[in-house]
Amino acid sequence: MSVESPRVSRLEPYLKRTEPAPTLLKMLVGVQLAGIREDAGLAQEQAARAIGFSPAKLSRIEAGKGRRPPTEGDVRALLELYETGDHEASVLLQLLQRAGEPGWWQRYDKRLMPEWFDRLVGLQEAAAAIRTFEIQYVPGLLQTPAYTRAVVERGLPTAPAGEVQRRVDLRMRRRELLHREDGPQLWAIIDESVLLRVLGSREVMREQLEYLLEMAQRPQVTLQIVPLDVTNASAPAIPITYLRFGGLDLPDIVYLEHIRSANFLEDRDETEEYRLALDRLGDEALTPRESLTLLQETTAGRYSAS
Repeated sequence: MSVESPRVSRLEPYLKRTEPAPTLLKMLVGVQLAGIREDAGLAQEQAARAIGFSPAKLSRIEAGKGRRPPTEGDVRALLELYETGDHEASVLLQLLQRAGEPGWWQRYDKRLMPEWFDRLVGLQEAAAAIRTFEIQYVPGLLQTPAYTRAVVERGLPTAPAGEVQRRVDLRMRRRELLHREDGPQLWAIIDESVLLRVLGSREVMREQLEYLLEMAQRPQVTLQIVPLDVTNASAPAIPITYLRFGGLDLPDIVYLEHIRSANFLEDRDETEEYRLALDRLGDEALTPRESLTLLQETTAGRYSAS
C-alpha cells in the first residue's frame, strides 16, 4: 500500500464548494491520477495496458478533457492498480462525484454551448487569474448587455431575436464571476481601436466605456490600453485568453478562438510564449492609470451625451 500523498489535504477544501465546478474537478482528478501513477512507477502506456484501456483513453482522463468526467468504475480500477491508500482514494472518488454535477452554464442549449465553449466557461469559472488581449471587441467579461447584443447581431446577422437574447443572457451570467468573493483576478489589455469602433450606436458605446471605467477601478481588475500611436507594439493578430490556476499542480492554459472552433494550449513551452507576449504587451501599453485617463477622455470627447 502506497504512502498517502500530502496533496490530498489540498484537495479536500474542494469538496465543500457550494457552486459546482465540474471542469476544475475533472482536471484535479486527472492531475492527481497522473501523479499517483507516476508515484507507482508506471508509464501511462503501462498503466493503460494493465487494465485494458487505450493510451488515448487514459491520456484523456489524466488531462480532464471531455464534457463528462470518467466513470467511477474506471477511476476505481486505476486506484486499485496503483494501490492507492484508502483516504486518498476516498477523496478522489468524492471529487469525481462532484465533477458530475452540472455547472450553471451546462444547462444552456448545446447550440449555444459547443464543447469547446463549454470548456472555456468552465475554465474561467475555475481560474485564479485570467489574462486577456483583445484587438476587436471589449473582452466578454467586461461587456454591457447592449454592447453584447451589438456584437452578437454583427456576428450572427440572421439569428432570430430569441437566440440573440439567450446569447446576451449567457454572457451576462458569465461576467458575474468578477463579482464573486472568490472570483479571479482579471488583467485585460485592449487595443485603442476597440474604444473607437462604434458597435450598436454612440449611446451603446458611451455606456460600455463608462462600464469599463467602473470595472477598471475594482481591485480585482487591471485594464491597460495599447494606444494607436505605438507603432511597434508586439500585439498578436488574434485575441488571447491566458488562464492560471492557483497552486493546484494544474497547467496554465491558453485559449485561442476561431469562428466556429477554438484551440486550447497546455504544453508549457507553448503557453510560455503567450505569457511572454502578454508581458511585452503590458510593457508597451499605457499604465492602468494612463489607461483610465484615455478612457475618460475618449468617453467625454467621442461619445459625449451633449
